Amino acid sequence: MSSPLPRTQSTPGIAPATEPGDQGLVPRDVFPLLRNHPDLVYLDSASSAQKPEVVIDRLVRFYGLEYANIHRGLYPLSENASEAYEQARARVARFLGAGKDEIIFTHNATEAINLVAHAYGDHNLRSGDLILTSLLEHHANIVPWQLLKERKRLRLAAIPLDAKGDLDLAGFERLLAREPKLICITAAANTIGTVTPLRKIIALAHRAGARVMVDAAQAAPHFKLDVKALDCDFLAVTGHKLYGPDGIGALYVKPDILASLPPFLGGGGMIRSVTIDHTDFADGPRRFEAGTPAIAAAIAFGTALDFVDGIGLDAIGAHDAALHAYAVAKLPEIAGLQIIGAPTHHIGIISFTIEGLHPHDIGTLLGESGVCLRAGHHCAQPLMEHLGITGTARISFGVHNTRGDIDRLVDSLGRVRQMLR
Repeated sequence: MSSPLPRTQSTPGIAPATEPGDQGLVPRDVFPLLRNHPDLVYLDSASSAQKPEVVIDRLVRFYGLEYANIHRGLYPLSENASEAYEQARARVARFLGAGKDEIIFTHNATEAINLVAHAYGDHNLRSGDLILTSLLEHHANIVPWQLLKERKRLRLAAIPLDAKGDLDLAGFERLLAREPKLICITAAANTIGTVTPLRKIIALAHRAGARVMVDAAQAAPHFKLDVKALDCDFLAVTGHKLYGPDGIGALYVKPDILASLPPFLGGGGMIRSVTIDHTDFADGPRRFEAGTPAIAAAIAFGTALDFVDGIGLDAIGAHDAALHAYAVAKLPEIAGLQIIGAPTHHIGIISFTIEGLHPHDIGTLLGESGVCLRAGHHCAQPLMEHLGITGTARISFGVHNTRGDIDRLVDSLGRVRQMLR
């Protein structure tokens, strides 16, 4: 079955580059893994970004010199750790344009979305209510809503796509006529890189009386997100895609909603007082942070955001665009290669197939030559079913990537095709 999305056309006449993309935005040596593997081409930042030395150093320093549990100890080591943790919360808030008390630390974006499904969905949605998601979504922004649908006997529908891989806004407006209560939408797709028109989606949703949950896990490393300007109700990010540690994420919740949300998990750290019969819960984000949190990861997440802001999201966007244009021009040199989708606005992600070759074979053989990319359905099976394919090979750019990395990819793909044809 042919893909309903078009093959992206190559850009004719690209001259030898002197613009962003010739070199990485930061040297490879900034990343210890890349420094220790000088021949490795890492094109899988959409899955998880490599960690700069400053982030690793921050983790080591905390564990080696500063470690104590937080919010409990009255001794200086614990008080200093508590302060560093709360400073990290404030750092995430600044990155997203939020207030400090509007940021809940989670283990990742997936947990953040599940928190919304339980704390908001279970207590605010009623049998028969409609939730909208889209065909672009990662499973993390589909499965929690399916589980909520089963718990609450809700309805769930997907916003369709147009032929380019953009959201079909006319289709979205038709779905709004069915009076959905919650819209769950990605800011940027992890498969074909589509950037969604969040401001328009959110404004239309609010006009229809719906709340909006934004999955910004893929978007946050590539362009500025301002939750106040967007006027979203919830927004989730994850540290490991933002050059930070794994095991840490964050959820923004609009203040009027946060004040009324019941806890998601129960335990220490999220209470004021407990008796056998009753608990008074803490106010604000701590009400949702039961147990000992990922203290070191949260602190190093703040360091990672300093790293990203030090480079500049505008510079990262320009670097993405330069590498994307170069790759779209070079990849069609491989016979039978089809780039999936041509969204109007995109981040530094490209998915492709090669006629007669399985994506897993492509990924395995490229890996043996030191080129790392993703292969499979990318936790986006509804999109793959819509496209009529089982999976793709996917490249995604980080701040260390160069045009030379793409040249290595294309050269290696040529050899893979010769081996497997």
